[in-house]
Amino acid sequence: MKHLAAYLLLGLGGNTSPSAEDIKGVLSSVGIDADDERLDKLISELDGKDIQELIAEGSTKLASVPSGGGGGAAAPAAAAGGGAAATEEKKPEKEAEPEEESDDDMGLDLFG
Repeated sequence: MKHLAAYLLLGLGGNTSPSAEDIKGVLSSVGIDADDERLDKLISELDGKDIQELIAEGSTKLASVPSGGGGGAAAPAAAAGGGAAATEEKKPEKEAEPEEESDDDMGLDLFG
């Protein structure tokens, strides 16, 4: 990603065909060492291609990818009228349990 980011920055700066040395110069200016193997692969894959066309092509591909977010189903509406009282269930009451100190923290109290 850092190599691609440097390539794009150089493209924004007017260099339409950045070389590996150009990209290394950008990365070294911010203290990042370039990985020669990845850099060579990036340069070979982008060689002779217009970056704006690649971005446009990628955008159309991303538009066709489903992005989830269907959301949950809506809760059913409550019964209206006098029948509402009949539909309520009586919940059993829980007995109050005596509070006991637990040893889950093995005797260590972080906050007190």
